[in-house]
Order: sequence, then structure tokens, then C-alpha cells
Amino acid sequence: MRRVRYSVAVSADGYIAGPNGESDWIIMDPAIDFAGFFSSIDTVLVGRRTFEFALGQGGGGSMPGIQGIVFSRTLRPGDHPGVRIVSEDAGRAVAELRAQPGKDIWLMGGGGLFRSLLEAGQVDSIETAVIPVLLGAGIPLLQPPASRARLALTSHKVYASGIVALEYSVQHGPPAKGRARKTLRRRA
Repeated sequence: MRRVRYSVAVSADGYIAGPNGESDWIIMDPAIDFAGFFSSIDTVLVGRRTFEFALGQGGGGSMPGIQGIVFSRTLRPGDHPGVRIVSEDAGRAVAELRAQPGKDIWLMGGGGLFRSLLEAGQVDSIETAVIPVLLGAGIPLLQPPASRARLALTSHKVYASGIVALEYSVQHGPPAKGRARKTLRRRA
């Protein structure tokens, strides 16, 4: 089954964009292997607001060799021929997409879309590039209200630019029995 990877830049205080959606604070560190990342995916998922913001910044809405899927109840497919517009239940649509053959799926942006897919059990990893900046306000990594999610750190890397890349796998299902009790005993 294909993996859904929420890969996103985040400020040190937990925002994925500024109050007006701005991303001018994101450092594009040349030491990060963007080519390797893009070769591992063939599909990108975005919410309507992220898509419209990208269009406003001059983005054409499509990437060569990568299927773009925008989740929106208001956009009309005929107005955006370079992407697939999905207006149905996002969790169900992504579950069907994951069952198809292909590479990994990049959940690019949209705190609301991330929250709904996480709650639907359709996110496998969270990959954050923590940028050394405090925004003070903006769009949070996980928009409230949200349910608790358990994560396991799978990798980390610190770059000379100050970026800290963290990768977590999302732990689906109930927590292991006895785990909290053992943790409490160690602290005592």
C-alpha cells in the first residue's frame, strides 16, 4: 500500500504559514535532497486554500510527472484542467488512492486537510523541516480541534542552516498496554 507523507516546513513555534499564508520565512537549504524526495512520490495532495495561494504566487497548479489532487467543494474541475478536483470525503478518496499501485503520496499543505486525513487514519508519516524562526501567529501545523495522535521518531537530521528535519511514523491503533505504567515507574 502506498504511503501518505505529510512533508512540510514548520516554524520553531509550530506554524506552517504566516497569518496571511506567507512562506517567505522558509529557508531553501541546498543540502536538503529535494530531488530524492520528488523521485519518491508521484502524487501530491493539497487543500483548496493552499492551492489558491500557490496559484496566486505564480504556480501553475501542476508538476511534471506528478498527479495533483486538490480537495475542494467549491472549485470547478473545468477551471483547473492540470489537476484533479475531489469534492467527496477526503479520507475515503485517499484510501482508494493508496490502494492503487504507485509511489508515495505527498500531503503538501493545508492544516485542515492534514487534520481530516490524520483523523481518518490516512497519514503514515509526518516529516517536518523545522525552520529557525518564530512567527508568533499563523496557520498551525495541526489545526484545532484535533484528536491526539501518537508518533514514533524514525529519523532526524540537523543542517548547517539551522533547519532540523524530523520524521515520525504515525502510530495507528490503540497504545500498547502497560506502556504508560512502565514510563511512570522509570520516572519515580
